[in-house]
Amino acid sequence: MTLTTRFAPSPTGYLHVGGARTALYSWLYAKKNGGDFILRIEDTDLERSTQESVDAIMDGMNWLKLDWTKGPYFQTERFDRYKEVIAQLIESGNAYRCYCTPEEVEAMREAAREKGEKEKYNGMWRERTDWPEDKPYVIRFKNPLDGEVVIKDLVKGEIVIANQELDDLIIARSDGSPTYNLTVVVDDWDMGVTHVVRGDDHVNNTPRQINILNALGATLPEYAHIPMILGDDGKRLSKRHGAVSVMQYRDEGYLPEALLNYLVRLGWSHGDQEIFSIDEMIELFDLTGCNRAPSAFNTDKLIWVNQHYMKTMDPEYVAEHLAWHMADQGITTDNGPALAEIVKVQADRVKTLKEMAQISSYFYQDFTEFDATAAKKHLRPVAAEPLTLVKEKLAALENWVAADIHAAINGTAEELGLGMGKVGMPLRVAATGAGNSPSLDITLELLPKEKVLARIDMALAVIAERVANS
Repeated sequence: MTLTTRFAPSPTGYLHVGGARTALYSWLYAKKNGGDFILRIEDTDLERSTQESVDAIMDGMNWLKLDWTKGPYFQTERFDRYKEVIAQLIESGNAYRCYCTPEEVEAMREAAREKGEKEKYNGMWRERTDWPEDKPYVIRFKNPLDGEVVIKDLVKGEIVIANQELDDLIIARSDGSPTYNLTVVVDDWDMGVTHVVRGDDHVNNTPRQINILNALGATLPEYAHIPMILGDDGKRLSKRHGAVSVMQYRDEGYLPEALLNYLVRLGWSHGDQEIFSIDEMIELFDLTGCNRAPSAFNTDKLIWVNQHYMKTMDPEYVAEHLAWHMADQGITTDNGPALAEIVKVQADRVKTLKEMAQISSYFYQDFTEFDATAAKKHLRPVAAEPLTLVKEKLAALENWVAADIHAAINGTAEELGLGMGKVGMPLRVAATGAGNSPSLDITLELLPKEKVLARIDMALAVIAERVANS
């Protein structure tokens, strides 16, 4: 049998980082073992499921390059199959009609609570056949009354649950629609899922699902329940902790490889190694190596990983992602240096691609005013002479290359008896509009010569206006 894992999100929102980590672990385990990875959309909650959420999940998976070999399957397209299995369970005596109203069930729970017993449905319709006419009913699974369920969890170890702790769960609502615990069992069975990797918030569902599988005579999959992700305050990660949607991390300027690298380490480790290529993840990852305790999301660590990838990946590849951020910020890059060149000079200076785009606009867009702080400090009357002279030297250059540009700047400083900063800083502000940039000679080389000269003229005009108004 082919090893098969699955990722089965509900389309009621975006793909969050917890779901992305689950998908990654499932994907890696399938890849490592030459198996199949299924994408299944669990969209039976018709009121909350939306096409927008389906698209958001697909976008997140595609951006992370977590490709599936089968699917996507949609549960709403399998209702006939679920009804067939429900009928099979009724026919075999493993399910029954329950005519209790919600109020009656709540009264049962309240009575159990008062006695200090476990709150659950008491099975009053379990063996009855005196069905009333024209009264709505649900279908309940007939859970075993004795014995126990043993889960040999690949992450948590052995878990034992007594059947008397479990009640007869509803597998079909009064309108005939199947419930989650039925659909997930049928899907995993039909799709040949051999390993169920999911969050440990599903642990309580597992014994119930195992009992249904046993009633159907199905082969049980292996289970791996991975701990939740916490925020830096020790509480479950949520919107209040900042970005939790995968696509928000794209929008904030993270590379997909960086997010995957961070997520794989958020609950799994291989010695002290921090950086893993995708191939290394596939080779080294194993579910039995996952932590049992929750992991805390650390944005500073993610930023560090992202910086590593921006600096070490092929600049041409990073540039493909930078292009999205340039376009998102309305920066047209048709005229200007190749984006890979921007990556080479800016990667050491930023935390994210969004920031890289923000500080690189001057390579592609003209500006009408200078950064106020930088201009106040460096575009003073004393800067007029070095700017005028360096402009002359730059204008005379036959080859617009960094070495010759550097020589022109250095020559200006020597001729005027100034330190390099007295020439370089006014020139930097003039050329870029701000007080920070990559190495000045390289920055100017990436800009057209005529543009640099025109910007120096604009800076000189600002200085002249300051003199006139003083």
